[in-house]
Amino acid sequence: MNDIAPAAPVRVAHLFGLRAFMRFWYARLAATTGNQMLMVAVGWQMYELTGSAWDLGLVGLLQFLPALLLTLVAGHVADRHDRTRILALVMVSQAAIALLLMVATHGHWASRGLLLALSLALGGAKAFQMPAQQALVPSLVPAAMLPRALAFSSMGMQSAIIGGPALGGFIYVAGANVVYAVCTACFVAAGVLFLRIGHPHVPPPKEPVTIDTVLAGVRFICQRPVVLGAISLDLFAVLLGGATALLPMYAKDVLHVGPWGLGLLRGAPAIGALCMSAALTRWAITRRVGKVMFAAVAVYGLATLVFAVSTVFLLSLAALCVSGMADMVSVVIRQSLVQLETPDAMRGRVSAVNSIFIGASNQLGEFESGATAAMLGPVGSVLLGGVGTLAVAALWMKLFPALAQRERLTEPQ
Repeated sequence: MNDIAPAAPVRVAHLFGLRAFMRFWYARLAATTGNQMLMVAVGWQMYELTGSAWDLGLVGLLQFLPALLLTLVAGHVADRHDRTRILALVMVSQAAIALLLMVATHGHWASRGLLLALSLALGGAKAFQMPAQQALVPSLVPAAMLPRALAFSSMGMQSAIIGGPALGGFIYVAGANVVYAVCTACFVAAGVLFLRIGHPHVPPPKEPVTIDTVLAGVRFICQRPVVLGAISLDLFAVLLGGATALLPMYAKDVLHVGPWGLGLLRGAPAIGALCMSAALTRWAITRRVGKVMFAAVAVYGLATLVFAVSTVFLLSLAALCVSGMADMVSVVIRQSLVQLETPDAMRGRVSAVNSIFIGASNQLGEFESGATAAMLGPVGSVLLGGVGTLAVAALWMKLFPALAQRERLTEPQ
């Protein structure tokens, strides 16, 4: 416990008086819940239609590709235009996708092609969400309250990530179309709340849009090896170690549970992340942050190995929970580094680059899992991923020694 120093407990009472922030918080809660339910329904429906691990991986890949192509542009848009309106438009787009899925499922014309096409459309809409979302928060609260606001926001989002999959799994028993109807309502509510934030948009000074301005976030990160090492470590570790895309296979073929079990499996990592985020609001990581981060990635890899070989539902849930706890430590360190190093005028573009790494580790990781599972089976795929995560952690300690030896978050580069 030498690396953890007590900090004042996070107080949320004052945050409830900030109407703009609370509307943002409730909007994110609704949007995240809807998105998590949507992913459960799409994954289970795809596996019911095709029984293919490859197709489960394609769902993730087709969500990632638009983000890869559009996110840098989205970051530039977030630095130029009203971020609340951007987020409202994203919610309208996701509501339309969920509504179309509901109609198609109810009319019995939902198909593999439709699910893949709408996954591509969903990825395009979400590409604009994260840069605007991350860049908006600091302008909704006083600077002195920002750490408390971020901690409170993290706990709320993890609650949605826990409840959303479980709720989606249970509702799926009544039919996929019912899940899609609830998702539509969530996205509409989120869009209305984003529009009601009432944050005044101050247009930045006009300047020509060039490749140089769009790529400013990439250049900013590449000039800081510690930040580059941190976010790339997260990218490759989660890309290899993630098993989210294979959870329908594990639920049905390995653990022999239904949609309700799938919902619990998807929510288990968030349970661990929620517990860890609550702990980190009380005990801040203040020393040897590099070593703590690498240790967390190693624990993540070991937990993945346990999940890979487990045939006991409760043990599988526990392994996923531990992986979520370890991942939260890595996320806190990485996001803290990025936020402490980024000026306000570039926050959208830097957040865009960060979201590419996050999207790659999640959606592209789902494709990697599906592709390897098609060759090695689900157990072999997840085993390979766990070993790969441990190997990446060891390699990154060699490639980025400054990150491994980093003592404090606020040290000069």
